[in-house]
Amino acid sequence: MLARPGPILKICGITNREDAAAAIDAGATAIGFNFYGGSPRYIAPEQAAAIESPAGVRRVGVFVNETRARVEEIACIAALDVAQLHGEETADYYPQTIAVWKAARVTAEFSFALYRDAPAEALLLDGPAGELYGGSGQAFDWRRAVESPKAIIVAGGLDASNVARAVELAHPWGVDACSRIESEPGKKDHRKMREFLRAAEAALRS
Repeated sequence: MLARPGPILKICGITNREDAAAAIDAGATAIGFNFYGGSPRYIAPEQAAAIESPAGVRRVGVFVNETRARVEEIACIAALDVAQLHGEETADYYPQTIAVWKAARVTAEFSFALYRDAPAEALLLDGPAGELYGGSGQAFDWRRAVESPKAIIVAGGLDASNVARAVELAHPWGVDACSRIESEPGKKDHRKMREFLRAAEAALRS
């Protein structure tokens, strides 16, 4: 088995070159593009393809109930490394050409048993969001993450003020921030983003 790369410091909802460059300069090891049409952070595959990133920074695509063929097509267009699946996808729908991070909402009824045998590189745990897809911006009880049979990426309501606590309780492989480091949907606040990445890196490497 190949060893996993270093900690994941992910900035999601990237819609433009300026934000991508600022995230990478500040230490992001992954950037996320949202291909779900219902999201205010939606980006077309061709636009994502035009946003460059250096080797070693993972390019992650957010999908909701897309067919495997369409995910693989977009992955090729946008040079993705990871498909982050936020819908009701089962293993039959997982793409075969790139890694999968399966997103799951941690509600009172949530159970890791549903994902124990899923062929996913990691589980991305997000907070409850009702009928919303593609990320909630709400935190969950981070202590539950330690029960996971797979590597964990913590998402949902993270910023510089709470990421160290999330890492302390969840012991994740990585963290993912979006809405709380924005000035408006799809536009990052570069100061908040730098502060988040600095705090996250310190916590994950401690």
